[in-house]
Amino acid sequence: MQTLTDLSPKEALKQFFGFNNFKGLQEDVVNSVLEGNDTFVIMPTGGGKSLCYQLPAIMLEGTAIVVSPLIALMKNQVDAIRGFSDSDGVAHFINSSLNKTEINQVKSDILEGKCKLLYVAPESLNKDENVEFFRGVKISFVAIDEAHCISEWGHDFRPEYRRLRPIIEQIADCPIMALTATATPKVQQDIQKNLGMLNAKLFKASFNRANLYYEIRPKNNVGKQIIQYIKANSGKSGIIYCLSRKKTEEIAELLQVNGIKALPYHAGMDGGQRSKVQDKFLMQDVDVICATIAFGMGIDKPDVRFVIHHDIPKSLESYYQETGRAGRDGGEGVCVAFYSPKDIEKLEKFLQGKPVAEQEVGMLLLQEVIAYAETSMSRRQYLLHYFGEEWDPVKGEGAGMDDNSRSPKEQFDGSEEVKMILECIAEFKELHKAAFICKVIAGIKNSEVTTYKGNQSKYFGEGKEHDEKFWNAIVRQMYVRGLVAKEVETYGTLKITAEGKDFMKKPQPFMVVKEVEIGETDDEDLIIPKQGGGAVDETLFKMLKDLRQRMAKEKGIPPYVVVQDPAMEEMCTQYPITLDEIAQIGGVGKGKAQKFGQPFIDLIKNYVEENDIERPIDFVVKSTGTKSLQKVQIIQNIDKRIPLPDIAKGLGKSMVDLITELETIVSSGTKLNIQYFIDEELDEDQQDEIMEYFMQSETDEIRAAEEYFDGDYEEEPLRLMRIKFMSEVGN
Repeated sequence: MQTLTDLSPKEALKQFFGFNNFKGLQEDVVNSVLEGNDTFVIMPTGGGKSLCYQLPAIMLEGTAIVVSPLIALMKNQVDAIRGFSDSDGVAHFINSSLNKTEINQVKSDILEGKCKLLYVAPESLNKDENVEFFRGVKISFVAIDEAHCISEWGHDFRPEYRRLRPIIEQIADCPIMALTATATPKVQQDIQKNLGMLNAKLFKASFNRANLYYEIRPKNNVGKQIIQYIKANSGKSGIIYCLSRKKTEEIAELLQVNGIKALPYHAGMDGGQRSKVQDKFLMQDVDVICATIAFGMGIDKPDVRFVIHHDIPKSLESYYQETGRAGRDGGEGVCVAFYSPKDIEKLEKFLQGKPVAEQEVGMLLLQEVIAYAETSMSRRQYLLHYFGEEWDPVKGEGAGMDDNSRSPKEQFDGSEEVKMILECIAEFKELHKAAFICKVIAGIKNSEVTTYKGNQSKYFGEGKEHDEKFWNAIVRQMYVRGLVAKEVETYGTLKITAEGKDFMKKPQPFMVVKEVEIGETDDEDLIIPKQGGGAVDETLFKMLKDLRQRMAKEKGIPPYVVVQDPAMEEMCTQYPITLDEIAQIGGVGKGKAQKFGQPFIDLIKNYVEENDIERPIDFVVKSTGTKSLQKVQIIQNIDKRIPLPDIAKGLGKSMVDLITELETIVSSGTKLNIQYFIDEELDEDQQDEIMEYFMQSETDEIRAAEEYFDGDYEEEPLRLMRIKFMSEVGN
């Protein structure tokens, strides 16, 4: 076993894993763990979370325990670590799949100091004999992966996760690390409180999807509005979410009779039916899918151009996830939700009969949805604040990309109103929710107000010239701008922040957006703008899209394999009319130009001549520059069948970086034969299974493949198989 304790993190990274550089927040996280801090990591899938605990575990004295609910993935993680070491004892797992002899071997390696990383299921950690054993060995730290499982507010709650803290305390006095790919402030706070790590160092990536446009519309003649929008955006792919299975079928039928290619998709259909619908969506035989909100669609098409919520979802987490299916390729992504108080009443009925605590949680989540739908401030700002991220609505990336920002509402100085609200919250000792405070100020009596003597407050009726909605709107803006916070454990009780206390002492001008009630609207007034820029020739783009679909059908391959949307958009601004010119389009390259380019060139050339279009004088040539020599070297080494890790090592690259280079080479149209290496990693049946997936899938995104195979394959083999697929089928 190599001794890495005296090396810097970067030196240890190079020596053990062979990587030259950290990615994103990794280095800061590793340093935090090495310094002995409790550390909380919120990092999206693919951000490199695993290395954040693997490297410090290798560097520190003792054994690091990694708690994971994913028993199926433990062996893969352990095998991956062992692949970097000269000793198999460096990493182990303990779970229900091991027999007594195997568990004794694991414990022996821990006692001898060989094991640096031990993966444990929470149920295994809870066993008395394991607790007793761990108390007798040096534990460097405990890492809790998929930490959102701790929280009843999380999307994957596991009760056994809430018992981890007392078990860890029995085992050792050591730092705790929590890792998750998704967490709202509620979930984050619940995790930190349950694990007793409120002072942990927090590392969090951004939730901002700058290319998405957000809009809320009143629910009037929704079918007509949807039809108008889709017909104005003919040929674009979209998803319409509905509250019930019946509604998905009704909307799909309505669209069909109006000449729109649409199909329903919900959990009530059998697997074969759903597969057929997905295939039709993938092959662009169908433009629109109507799906239930509750059913998690396995569709991650990169070119979904709009997501429409026919019915408002039950939480902002659901809304964020569902709108996130739009514009995954970085292009246009329009997100429109139709809002009606009647939808909220339906969702409230769904909560009836559930345990009281669950009803309280559900109601608070619904209140957040209502607040988002009814606010007149920037929707992006509200959404990102909900996920704990501050964002500038003037200068932030994606500014202006929502209906409220496009059509700013009237503002007024609400400093006096804000001060009154803060003082009223303070008078009632920060024990009430927004609804109570707003009723008191507006002078509205109900049982809650009289029970807690709100009608005897000096603030009762002080703002009666305005209704409760007016005061609620100001509270929402105070919340987003940090003057008040909502207490998680008490389901939304308002607390005054440090900024709020400063404001009470010294009020400042506080511009408030004047809220307008969502009411009747002209059906013609559906504001769903196209992505900014407008330089793309829409007529040509539609012609190229039709051509791509015909070519894909002839060859029996998904359209994205022929060429992706961003490349066609570039063709619609550059108008390439030779093979050399089309090869310079991003995502085409010489190989793809040779294989698929001629029909595109012929179409563009005729279009340019017929419409007397003036092409750009200097066609933009995209060169590989200094990388061209390296590219040749990589291709030559692959031709010599040199193992990929050896190629990476020779170039001073990590395996991840080399795979990224291979993807770039293949996407530019060059064939690469890495079959010799894939044969070492996967058997024939596995290769066939993955190849069949990429042939049938509507997207080439690795995350979608990982979700489809549910942990059967790790990221690296899937990326390698995608390279093989694109090389053989696309080039």
